[in-house]
Amino acid sequence: MVNKFATVLVTGSKGFIGGNLIEALSRQKNIKVYGCDIGEDISVLKSTLRQADIICYLAGVNRPEKEEEFATGNTDSVKDIISLLKEMQRTPTIIFTSSTQAAMNNPYGKSKKEAEDLLYEYGKKTGASVYIYRLTNVFGKWCQPNYNSVVATFCHNIANDLDINISDRTREIELIYIDDVIESILNIIKNCPEVVRGEYLSVSPSYKINLGDLADRIYQLRDMRQSLIIPDMADNFTKCLYATYLSYLDQKDFSYNLEKRIDERGTLVELLKSTHLGQIFVSKTHGKITRGNHYHNTKAEKFCVVQGEALIKFRHILSTEIITYPVSGDDMKIVDIPPGYTHSIENLSDGEMIVLFWADEIFDADKPDTYFVEVIKR
Repeated sequence: MVNKFATVLVTGSKGFIGGNLIEALSRQKNIKVYGCDIGEDISVLKSTLRQADIICYLAGVNRPEKEEEFATGNTDSVKDIISLLKEMQRTPTIIFTSSTQAAMNNPYGKSKKEAEDLLYEYGKKTGASVYIYRLTNVFGKWCQPNYNSVVATFCHNIANDLDINISDRTREIELIYIDDVIESILNIIKNCPEVVRGEYLSVSPSYKINLGDLADRIYQLRDMRQSLIIPDMADNFTKCLYATYLSYLDQKDFSYNLEKRIDERGTLVELLKSTHLGQIFVSKTHGKITRGNHYHNTKAEKFCVVQGEALIKFRHILSTEIITYPVSGDDMKIVDIPPGYTHSIENLSDGEMIVLFWADEIFDADKPDTYFVEVIKR
């Protein structure tokens, strides 16, 4: 299917998974996509069914007002689609998102299991390729809070300074990320792998976490604005959770203030801190002013002048030789600051100099590893 034009119909196109899938499909070559959602005229559905090579059936009901709506929203709707396809004598590929609840004896699970059985029977009789996902809790951007995702609810409430309720902090849940769901579905659309009858598809990776730890992690993400400490983004779950959290910020709250340290030399502002990567900070220095004249035993730093002209001077603390590095914002480069070298940076211009700094550890006032010694002995 990779090199062949395909028409894809997405039902539930305005929902969480549907919206993300529509967006992803819109970027694919050789694919024409139609969306269909609750309230669409039946004539629109019939028209798209006649054209669709692939149906991504994502529509469903999981929190109805009345229990009988499980059957009408999850089972009868599938039955109606199958009936229309039989009437049109069409056998498009069908990708259906069910739930792990289908293995459980509850109204929602039963309605999903009945829909699965209808689709498998349709595939068996007609030869149509039918792929059925049994998804666990999906999280990510655009998921509706207070509806079907505890992650969405926690992120939305915490991002907007609202309380959250946790009935059991020790309750463990299994989560999958929306981008991984979409990638898996796209793989089927593009490559049409062999269907194994009766096999349910899953999405990986999945993440298990208890509700208390989930809430604590999201609060830590919120508090980054004050602590400046970013978690380990090499952990994929943390990275996905942070992306999800940010998507629930109010549009007027995208920016936040930073604490400024101001003295006669200029201004210094810390930007980010990490227990794994140290910290990043920036300084603005007045004309003809020199900063530094200190050394470190273990701490390593990097300097990058982004505006102005400067001279970085070094002296090995056991030597008298002065080493100089002229640097400029017009030709940005990074200068490493090795331990054991006292160093300074002088603004050569009359205007403001801006320097970006990185240190390999977060500054600790009790153990600063910073010793003041003039580069040029007086």
